[in-house]
Amino acid sequence: MKNNMSGFYKLPSVDRLLRSEPFIALIESFGRKATVSAVRSVLKDIRKELSTSKTTTFDFKENKILSLVSDYLHSANKPTLKPVLNLTGTVLHTNLGRSPIASEAIEAMKEVASGTTNLEFDLERGERSDRDDHIEDLICSLTGAEAATVVNNNAAAVMLVLNTLARKKEVPVSRGELVEIGGSFRIPDIMSRSDCRLIEVGTTNRTHLSDFEKAIGPKTGLIMAVHTSNYVIEGFTSAASELDLATLAHKYELPLVVDLGSGTLVDLEVYGLPHERTPQESIKDGADLVTFSGDKLLGGPQAGLIVGRSDLIKRLKKNPLKRALRCDKITIACLAATLRLYNDPDRLMKRLPSLRILTRSSDEIKEMADRTAAELRKKLGNSFKIKVLPTRSQIGSGALPIENLDSYALVISPIVKKGQGAVLKQLSERLRSLPVPVIGRIMNDSYWLDLRCLENEEELVSQMSLLNLK
Repeated sequence: MKNNMSGFYKLPSVDRLLRSEPFIALIESFGRKATVSAVRSVLKDIRKELSTSKTTTFDFKENKILSLVSDYLHSANKPTLKPVLNLTGTVLHTNLGRSPIASEAIEAMKEVASGTTNLEFDLERGERSDRDDHIEDLICSLTGAEAATVVNNNAAAVMLVLNTLARKKEVPVSRGELVEIGGSFRIPDIMSRSDCRLIEVGTTNRTHLSDFEKAIGPKTGLIMAVHTSNYVIEGFTSAASELDLATLAHKYELPLVVDLGSGTLVDLEVYGLPHERTPQESIKDGADLVTFSGDKLLGGPQAGLIVGRSDLIKRLKKNPLKRALRCDKITIACLAATLRLYNDPDRLMKRLPSLRILTRSSDEIKEMADRTAAELRKKLGNSFKIKVLPTRSQIGSGALPIENLDSYALVISPIVKKGQGAVLKQLSERLRSLPVPVIGRIMNDSYWLDLRCLENEEELVSQMSLLNLK
């Protein structure tokens, strides 16, 4: 113990370390404040170790301390938000950032991010303008709406609409549409926060038009239809159509608001995918306002789009909440570039990553899986066996909740059955710690890597030698 305590006096001072050339180099790279903090933290840890252990020995040379300080600084300066390989089998994965962005949209973001822009300035008139001007015409031309505005996500869009048009009023909604989506987001909670009173109509599985009419009274602010997003009720069911709801709402001079949730601007059936209702269809059927997301099936950035009647959009823009929920220049640039891709439908499938991934053929994925499996067998050695098996991918993020896509997965199984749960857990941890983390799923005593979302197989294969499995 005495030897350890005497080590306190052998430790170099903070000032002495900072005057040495290697530490001056760290200061130039990370800044003086961060380097000083790192040195103090490392020395504190060494002193703690010396004071609590009778057997601890420590190399007090400056190069040892330098190594510890350098590791500390590099670790502290690593970004926590980073690219990952989504091999979970869920394409639009909320936890993994949902839709990948098109290269044209990435370039548009880079262009406006590096300097000042005409975000709210009309270059022709030389005066202040509305930031929605950069996207409103694009949205209207694609949806057939009179006007449009954008906020930072679809939950915000719903809240803004409710707070503007139905504050202190009642809003009838079918019981079968009182959804809860990711992160415990619930329609009733949004109603409450928007200062509206929810009026539940019908039953979980059957809601008739007459149920809505009975709920309409002098305090009714609007009628609302909500896309159920992440579930479907089947069997003995009934629901009022948007066309009938619009007719009913207009009979009582009320607006019909339709929340489509995910939202797509194209007929997905053209691309071999199941049909998903579009804003164009809702507007054609008489909806006065339609809300939907930008970062799901649309394939753009996180945003909430609101389209519909121009008089109602003007009211939304006058609400003080609109400023609190507005999008920045980078989101607007990204969304505008994404929307422009829709003006060239013949090339949309190739240029929009989300649509390209969703429409990949299972044969193409199988060929990639066979090639990748052969390479991984070389990298992983004899501890695991790797099979290529058919699987089903989910679209995700509340889009087409019961529809799955044919795909193929690499199925990695431990050779030794004893303790395979711990082995699979370790494999999962090692995959997540790679330079580009790999995210799959444990299922049926194996680790599954669904390759539908993998477009660059080399990015997966080249990292496997770094796994360092015991």
